[in-house]
Amino acid sequence: MKVDRLGSNLKIVVDTLWGTARDYLDRFFIDHGCTVEVIHNFRDPYFGGYGPEATEETLQDLKSLVVSKGCDLGVSTDGDADRFGIIDSDGTYVSPNDTLALLLDYLIQDRQWKGSVARSVATTHLIDAIASKHGLPVLVTPVGFKFLAELFLDQKIILGCEESAGLSVQGHLPEKDGILTCALVAEMLATRRQPLKVLLADLYKTYGFRRSERHSYKYSEPLANRLRDLVAHPPRTFSGKQVVQVNTIDGLKMVLEDGSWVLCRISGTEQLVRVYAESDNVETLSKLMKSSEALLNQ
Repeated sequence: MKVDRLGSNLKIVVDTLWGTARDYLDRFFIDHGCTVEVIHNFRDPYFGGYGPEATEETLQDLKSLVVSKGCDLGVSTDGDADRFGIIDSDGTYVSPNDTLALLLDYLIQDRQWKGSVARSVATTHLIDAIASKHGLPVLVTPVGFKFLAELFLDQKIILGCEESAGLSVQGHLPEKDGILTCALVAEMLATRRQPLKVLLADLYKTYGFRRSERHSYKYSEPLANRLRDLVAHPPRTFSGKQVVQVNTIDGLKMVLEDGSWVLCRISGTEQLVRVYAESDNVETLSKLMKSSEALLNQ
């Protein structure tokens, strides 16, 4: 962490969501010269009545304060501080996938990092586009940071990430760290001197626009059996397009002829079947999600 860059008149709101990052994340920014507002920085075992996750739904107070105080950035961590949530200066929630892509581009271009990167099978292909442009290999793992941790321990990767707001980098703990991610986002802003929306527009212009979505269905044996059958016998076409690549390391992932993709998998931590999709077109993305539901319920 290049902390010398953080004291660049950055105004940051920190929302620790009543969790374990309180007095750590906020203190880090204060100690390095940032102007900091802190909210929800006391212990609440009920996490304000929400699930202890840094999602767009749970960060409404953070959004409002960033805008009303005219701040550069809003950052948050979940209850145990291993995941992150990012708010731009205009109050826009920045998705984890977009945050991961921005940071990879920053570390490659501004920090001059070289080496392999890794992502879970459910994570945005923006990671692949960025790595490919700079000649870096991409390793793909099942969902779960433990698989990325193994690559860190073997010193095979410089960055590992997953779409559920998980990130770590070389030389750090081999585990996802929300505090680290928030600090890296602040460093990126202090270095590049542009709002996140401008950085994202430049990212899309360079590597292509991508939008992702995730939906969860309550687990049932018929639904799980249907998915297992699809894994064993993947369709050759989906949502009116040819399936050009199939990945079954964690459920069924189908990459389509236009580069969009769908992943259906059984959650390893909850009684859910999850569906992920990504496309360069919002209308296509909506169609992919509807087609996935139809496929699973045939």
